[in-house]
Amino acid sequence: MLLKHFHLFPVTHTLQYLYTAVKEMNAPEFTAIGLVDGEQFMYYDSNSRKAMAKIAWLEKNEDELKQYWKDATPIYQGQENWFKDYVTTAMQSFNQTTGFHTMQFMYGCELNSNGSSRGYSKYGHDGEDFISLDLKTVSWTAAEPQTETKWDPAGHQARLCKDFLRYRCIERLKMFVFYGKKTLERKDPPTVSLFQKHSPSPEVVCHATGFFPKALMISWRKDGEDVLEDVELRETLPNQDGSFQQRSILKVSSEELQKHTYTCVIQHSSLEKEMLMEVPKGGASIALIAGVVAALVALVAVVVVGILIWKKKKNSGERRKEEDVKKPDLDTKH
Repeated sequence: MLLKHFHLFPVTHTLQYLYTAVKEMNAPEFTAIGLVDGEQFMYYDSNSRKAMAKIAWLEKNEDELKQYWKDATPIYQGQENWFKDYVTTAMQSFNQTTGFHTMQFMYGCELNSNGSSRGYSKYGHDGEDFISLDLKTVSWTAAEPQTETKWDPAGHQARLCKDFLRYRCIERLKMFVFYGKKTLERKDPPTVSLFQKHSPSPEVVCHATGFFPKALMISWRKDGEDVLEDVELRETLPNQDGSFQQRSILKVSSEELQKHTYTCVIQHSSLEKEMLMEVPKGGASIALIAGVVAALVALVAVVVVGILIWKKKKNSGERRKEEDVKKPDLDTKH
């Protein structure tokens, strides 16, 4: 079945910022990172107090980009001071004055090819959701009601966030897409592999890696029919080269694999048609191949080591014989 890329995978560009404040730890007290389409483009911390570009195309000698980086450092220095004040407010809400604590602030926007967009802004405290912004009502929603009144009593911060997310964030994202179009709109196909795990329960893993953009669909079929149960789709993760990886896990017994035909289906905008990876009958063959290869590698290693030891002993014995032949008889010289 041919894919209509623009229907299944509408082009979506994202701009995201993540602030982290740490208390009582030997690390920068404040860090900020920026990501465009999931790739880090900016880094700032309270030690260096300087915003740094992390991808080459953002360092182009263009007036608009030069102005962005000129403004970035003082902006994040101000954000650092502001965020530290919010950390104090959060700790007071939780009645915390000492100990190790973290505060995170994540905000950003998305822009779709059809012109629609959305934004979000939320805070986390010690790994838990703390408070988030409802853009429709322009108000904060918190786990604890008393936090909402302490956090932004006049609603000033909520209105600033709304305006930034709806306008400035989108404008900045459009600028990044314009200058990074060649990189951000590339299409790299995935490399897909299947492997079986038996512990703690029998399952087959379909792993896709090296693809770009981030949007990718992994699904399963049993005898041509979609499988919706006993499937776990893991989070898409970044690779060091800017591409992404994702895996889907199908929990299925070896008996079921032998009775039926299971297929991993990959859909991505870089592919002209869906990629199909059929699970070998019985499933054991996947693990068996790996086991045989491992056994062969181990056998070869043992043989090689044995040969090396044998050669070493042989050479050593030959050298001793040569020395016995060549060594002068010291007793005859006196």
